[in-house]
Amino acid sequence: MNEAWWCRPCDAPDIDVERIALARQGMLTKPPGSLGALEDLAVWCAARQGTDRPGIERVWISVFAADHGVAAEGVSAFPQAVTGEMVRNFATGGAAIAVLARQLGARLDVVNLGTVNDPGEVPGVHRATIAPATANFCDAAAMTPVQLRTAMQAGADRAALALDHDADLFIGGEMGIGNTTSATALACALLDESPDALVGAGTGLDSAGMARKRDVVQRALDRHADARDPLERLRRLGGFEIAALTGAYIAAAQSRMPVLVDGFITTVAALAAVRLNASAREWLCFAHRSNERGHARVLDALQAQPLLDLRMRLGEASGAAVAVPLLRLACALHREMATFEQAGVTRA
Repeated sequence: MNEAWWCRPCDAPDIDVERIALARQGMLTKPPGSLGALEDLAVWCAARQGTDRPGIERVWISVFAADHGVAAEGVSAFPQAVTGEMVRNFATGGAAIAVLARQLGARLDVVNLGTVNDPGEVPGVHRATIAPATANFCDAAAMTPVQLRTAMQAGADRAALALDHDADLFIGGEMGIGNTTSATALACALLDESPDALVGAGTGLDSAGMARKRDVVQRALDRHADARDPLERLRRLGGFEIAALTGAYIAAAQSRMPVLVDGFITTVAALAAVRLNASAREWLCFAHRSNERGHARVLDALQAQPLLDLRMRLGEASGAAVAVPLLRLACALHREMATFEQAGVTRA
């Protein structure tokens, strides 16, 4: 495996198609700009699909599950066994993202990268086990170099599979007790922020739990303060699923496949991806503003304007799934509305 595959530049979106799509928006039977962000969204999709008649029909959702050693510090309101239990829930259709995927007609791809409470072989779950969990990053680096590369490649492999299935859009999701702590620590390191600015409630911590979480993140930052490179920061503070998302986003962008980013944890993975490969940014669209405290700051760092703000903080790719109909409607309006000439309507 080429250990630097993630550095390969991504192609730019098709500027010629973008110009054609913008011109079409000006010819449709509506006042210019009257559909607001839906117009921008249609043009964004057109430039990335390379056609002025874009569409979002085949949606691929990969949910990466993994456990975190830092859960031993009591940073979650839920026990670590929940990660493995939720893997089974995804596969049997009972989780929120499973319901949303069915409603969208999307392909739901569940990937188990390593859970302490291993559900074993589950139909519909791809086993890509790296270890039962990362190391506790308060004591050591979360991942070895080999584990990091393996996790990133696991994400890239799922993006490649989505491309093989002719997906129009890639969505990544995550599940892992303790992963908001990992994502927060990584975001603090990448943004040079303090835990006070970014630590949120995660799965629903009370004030005492929040204080403990801030302390844990600060301890991790202090321990790994010598890690200056974004890849090394990802290795020391990230999780298997966060690394997989990072790899998936870069690989999708390298393949010219548009990406819809979900909430806080996935946006931190997107930040890591862009720090590793700046050209990937052009292929990322951001679905929603999570209710998790640090999300707004990470979005700002990426100069991202999310499509929705519904006070969601579930993860699993649920916020991105909810935003898919907006993309579909934006593309349908762009394709199917009549022009002034076609409709015989007088221009302004």
